[in-house]
Order: sequence, then structure tokens, then C-alpha cells
Amino acid sequence: MRYIFLFVLAVLSINLNTPYTYCDDDEDGEYLGEYSKNSLDPDSTGNPIGQYGSSISSKSINNPIGRYGSSVSPNGANNPLATDTPKLYSQDGKYLGKVSSNTLDPESISNPIGKYGSSISPDSVNNPIGRYGSKISPESANNPLATKAPVIVYDDK
Repeated sequence: MRYIFLFVLAVLSINLNTPYTYCDDDEDGEYLGEYSKNSLDPDSTGNPIGQYGSSISSKSINNPIGRYGSSVSPNGANNPLATDTPKLYSQDGKYLGKVSSNTLDPESISNPIGKYGSSISPDSVNNPIGRYGSKISPESANNPLATKAPVIVYDDK
């Protein structure tokens, strides 16, 4: 009985959450989808046919010739030297680092010793037991069923 109660409570808490409201293209930057492995979510970078996960969309970090996915663009998440890359935020607006393959940038999610790239940091999508990195948290980039995955925003300010 206790497990049924916990399950119902978990389902209700997911459904009662308010949608992400941090980003407004005019004020906070360009919305580039949810950093997620959810292949069914239309806003997920893990959805290969969605505008944010497609390899041909101009708003995708997966587009190898696009502004945000290129390995040579100064804004490309896949450019190991880029420092002006899109930023990652939790759905309640908490900053979670830069979506970048630059392992030397202290704010990069790819820096293994940085606050946002470490496998032990509570603010990292790489922490396998953390809120934003576990395979079971609804707020995790690594949960294929995530309902509140972190969002990517490019802000040129």
C-alpha cells in the first residue's frame, strides 16, 4: 500500500508542475530545446526528427554544419575551443553550465573537474545520482522519459 501511495504522489507531482517559463526569445535568448535523451519529446535534443534534435535544423546542437552544432562555429557546442556556446538551465531557471565540448572551459558541461561537468557535482548533468544527471529523475538530461529536462538557451549578451 505504501508503494502505491508513493507512486500516486510521484505522478501527481509530475502533473502539477508548471511548464518552463524562463526563456523568452526577445529577452533571455534563443531557445534551443531541452537537453534530453527523450526521443519522443518534440523539444528534446534526443529526438532526431524534432527541430531541436535534427541533424539539419538550424536550431539544433546536433547539426554538424549549423551555428550551434558545428565543430568550427564559435557558438558550436561541438567546437572544442568555443567559449560562447549555448547555456543550460533547469526548468526553474537554475544555471547548469555551457553546452560545450570544451574540456578547459570552467563552465562547460564537458569539463570533468568543473562545477558543471563533474560526475560528483550536484549541478552537473554528468552526475549519475544527481537531480540533473540520473537516469530516473524527471529533471535529468539522461532520463529517456524526462518530463522536465534542462533547457538550452543561446544568449549573445
